[in-house]
Amino acid sequence: MVDITHKSSTLRKAIATATVKTSSLETISAIENRTVPKGDIFEFSRASALFAVKKTSDVIPDCHPLPVEFTSITFKIENLSVIISVEVHTIYKTGVEVEAMHGASVAALVMYDMLKPIDKNVEIQNIRLLEKQGGKSDSNKFINSNLKTAVIVCSDSAFKGEKEDTSGKTICNLLEKYQINDIDYQIIHDDFNTIQSSLIGCKEKNFDLVIFTGGTGLSSRDVTPDAVLPLIDRNIPGIMETARSYGQQRIKTAMLSRGVAGFSGKTLVLTLPGSKKAVEESMEALFPQLLHVFQLNENQIH
Repeated sequence: MVDITHKSSTLRKAIATATVKTSSLETISAIENRTVPKGDIFEFSRASALFAVKKTSDVIPDCHPLPVEFTSITFKIENLSVIISVEVHTIYKTGVEVEAMHGASVAALVMYDMLKPIDKNVEIQNIRLLEKQGGKSDSNKFINSNLKTAVIVCSDSAFKGEKEDTSGKTICNLLEKYQINDIDYQIIHDDFNTIQSSLIGCKEKNFDLVIFTGGTGLSSRDVTPDAVLPLIDRNIPGIMETARSYGQQRIKTAMLSRGVAGFSGKTLVLTLPGSKKAVEESMEALFPQLLHVFQLNENQIH
């Protein structure tokens, strides 16, 4: 199965439909009047759809077992056809499109099996996904390619050329994945005054987003949050709470990061850890949904 450990759980919804086409009004009448010899096809197909949704990962090899938290099966008769609709909800790391389609297809098969003794020409048509919500497709609406961004690496050794920077370059690469290409990449001394001067300079140049990496730990040289916090006008604690929570599920020491985030004037500032792995996890936890703050700011201005 595909590795989904890097993903975060969100509300996922999917609606799938399947059509069972009969060949006569007599068949439709038997369905409506509950006189099909094998029984009430609505009740049998509804029960089978519920089982199918819950058992999807047992029969579809690449589907992950997931908590199904809501399933609705409805039927609609149109001319000589019965339209089956299956809606599935979960709060998990991956979507429920296949679960909904599996439920609709099995319901259609049960309906076919129950109708074939009285209608030799019954057929299944158009099993398809009608709608999906949640996950990556919803997050893409936050992408903003017009952001002027600075990535600032706080590292004495990288500044002196004694060590190659990996965290800052990782941030730049991940930002480009979200179509943010106007990036000013800097490496500075891990120093209180230098960090503050860098942020003030970015504000004066009207940067939309400034991301510091490094200096968020507990050593005496880790002063990035201490330097940035006095310059933040509107703290947004939920940003780094989310990053720490995400990291904590993967490594127990993530709780020790002292990163802060918020607006300094009109500039959104983040302070991320200095390791490549921690930066990857923080970016995965925060982007692209964090970019929604710029939509909110724009709406306030207009």
